[in-house]
Amino acid sequence: MNPIRTLIIAASAAALLAPALADRAAAQTPSPGDKMSAEKMNAYVGCINRLSERSYDSRKRYFSWAAQSGPTGKERIIYGTYTIYETADCRKNVEKANALEPRDAALEAAASAYVDAVSKLEPLLKEADDYYSQENYKDDRMAKGKTLHPRLVSAWDAFAGADKALRNGVETVNDKRALERLAEIEQSEGRKARYYVQATMIQAKRVMRAQEAEKPDLAAFTQALGEFEATVKAAEQVSGTDSGAKIGSMFISNSKSFLTSAKQLMRRVRDKVPYSQGDRMMLNGGGGWMVEGSPPRLLRDYNQLIDAFNRGANI
Repeated sequence: MNPIRTLIIAASAAALLAPALADRAAAQTPSPGDKMSAEKMNAYVGCINRLSERSYDSRKRYFSWAAQSGPTGKERIIYGTYTIYETADCRKNVEKANALEPRDAALEAAASAYVDAVSKLEPLLKEADDYYSQENYKDDRMAKGKTLHPRLVSAWDAFAGADKALRNGVETVNDKRALERLAEIEQSEGRKARYYVQATMIQAKRVMRAQEAEKPDLAAFTQALGEFEATVKAAEQVSGTDSGAKIGSMFISNSKSFLTSAKQLMRRVRDKVPYSQGDRMMLNGGGGWMVEGSPPRLLRDYNQLIDAFNRGANI
């Protein structure tokens, strides 16, 4: 089930074919002492959010018509692939970020490896796009398409590995910061509106992670879901009584939509409910978000929750 996620941008920061779907980045306001590290993390997350999903989509589009062994020239429909842009900006931002404090050799190395992989992918995708969009395979009987294939596969594989490593590094930092931020809020304000907004986002990420494995741990998924539901209920209650701040209705609404979709997915896993033929067509055709109890539907609602958080949740 593995959905690809765009990350949480910010003072906290922030897959191919999709080992996943993509989790949008949620912005947070850094404390004055954390400004420099926020800039560092935002550079890494900016690259991921701008380039990763498109890179994965390029592979998904290619393999929607080409066999895993490569194109033959006898395909009924040939779509080609997608291109990516602005890798030079990513490189510039990462090089600057890598020099900022606090230093983290492993994370900086992962960011540099990401830049290297995505920078090699960009011209190759451009070359493939020109070849297929201009239908040059009609002139050389797919000769170049056959030689491009192993180069594309190798570049996508290298990118996928680099993307995963950088995401893991960023999320490790983000998780630590999010918990520290939650503790700071509780200490300074108590468990009021701001606390529950932060807690909701932490719990939502845990729900996403719990269902991402190829064979999700139902017990872990159910537990994460129960904790998220309790947090949403507390957020809704405090929003109606907290005189100091009010949580925006859109944030509460998006939290509940995510909760509903998570429950539908949990029940599908628990009860082993298969997808119908129509469901499978939508899942394979890019319309998976319309299928109740599916990872793409949960991802769609998670990204909408992050959008609501990025708008400030009115607190």
